[in-house]
Amino acid sequence: MKNTSESSSSRRDFLKHSTVAVVGGMLAGSIREMQAADAPVTTPKPREKYQIVNTSPLKVGLIGCGGRGSGAARQALMADGNVQLTAIGDAFTDRAERGLNALRADKEINPKISVKPENIFSGLDAYQKVIASGVDVVILTTPPGFRPMHLKAAIEAGKHVFCEKPMATDAPGVRSVMESAKLAKSKNLALVAGFCYRYHPGVRAIMDQIHSGAIGEVRAIHTDYNTGLVGNAAKQQPGQSDLQWQMRNWWHFPWLSGDHLMEQAIHSLDKMAWVMKDEPPVKCHAIGGRAVPQGSGIGNTFDHFGVVFEYASGVRGFHFCRQQANCFNQNHDTILGAEGTAQIVRAFSGPFVVKGKTEWRFKDPNAKDMYQVEHDELFESIRNGHPLNDGDRMAKSTLLGLMARMAAYTGQEITWEQALNSKESLLPLNLSFDPDLKITVPPIAMPGRTKFS
Repeated sequence: MKNTSESSSSRRDFLKHSTVAVVGGMLAGSIREMQAADAPVTTPKPREKYQIVNTSPLKVGLIGCGGRGSGAARQALMADGNVQLTAIGDAFTDRAERGLNALRADKEINPKISVKPENIFSGLDAYQKVIASGVDVVILTTPPGFRPMHLKAAIEAGKHVFCEKPMATDAPGVRSVMESAKLAKSKNLALVAGFCYRYHPGVRAIMDQIHSGAIGEVRAIHTDYNTGLVGNAAKQQPGQSDLQWQMRNWWHFPWLSGDHLMEQAIHSLDKMAWVMKDEPPVKCHAIGGRAVPQGSGIGNTFDHFGVVFEYASGVRGFHFCRQQANCFNQNHDTILGAEGTAQIVRAFSGPFVVKGKTEWRFKDPNAKDMYQVEHDELFESIRNGHPLNDGDRMAKSTLLGLMARMAAYTGQEITWEQALNSKESLLPLNLSFDPDLKITVPPIAMPGRTKFS
């Protein structure tokens, strides 16, 4: 997770507390009326159960020891009764040590931490050392620019993987992820994606409603992810290499983060993809830019995007996201159908409501945390010999965000095929902490001038 400034809420607080907007006159009644409606509270369909065939101890390795990495490691250790964290790695020694100390301080999981000093790795090759340390399951939570190479190494080495979103920051990376997902399937390895809403009981339930026809034929989808600022980037310090500096402030550089459209708001696009049963759009056009000067002004990301996706069926998907201070915040999804409307109000906590020919709602205060569910099901699938593989959809959702960013950066209409076959590679050719190695930060994209490649 990224640190936020005092003027902005944390991502999870934002998801819990963002306010509700009404989309034009198309919604049938207010949210209060929806919640008060005499509609059944429905639970998701139970998942198919298989017999446990693997009871061996499972060793877990963590690659990327920031806030999201520590959270994922904790959830992995809570997911299974016979699992141990045995290796960790991060590009930076201080982050590896800080992450491990934070995990050890958690009394609930401390007994499951068996990381010996020789299995605390740092440096740009730390991921290779974790993978080679004898682990069975790998957690990938480094900045997304590194995800394709880390995933490829883990799958080739025969490891089960939890892979945070997004899975890449450019098209060559997406294509690499697709190949790794195919390899994982052929090796019978589990590959679970950090698109956590796919594991949210309430979102699963409302998607079941949509796909079973509760609102009729889907006509349009509106999603937004408007939130406050991330922390300001620190200025480069004397003796600090370009790569060290950019990695320490990774969310401000598209080659590392994909921009906030891909790194954060990608959750909304993943839900849009889910509504459409992961059918890709034909094309999209977008607007975006950096409108408000922020702190040090370091980095080359946008602070707002607006995107229109066009599907072959005629469905339109509309997405808006923003990271600006002192503005209206909202994380909300509205699906408009021929016979009703489905709403995900406050994406993390709901309520989840259908209005129209079907009156339905899901609001279960005891619903299990989606972050925990994804790890529970990952380890269950390893144990029962039917490993989950989220590879196809996680690559498609990443590409959905990528084509939208391409359209916004260039100001051009971008097709799905153009995005998939783009040759633009953002990853620097040389990765080294050598202070003499220069990694130039491109200027902020200028729609109408920045070229598609």
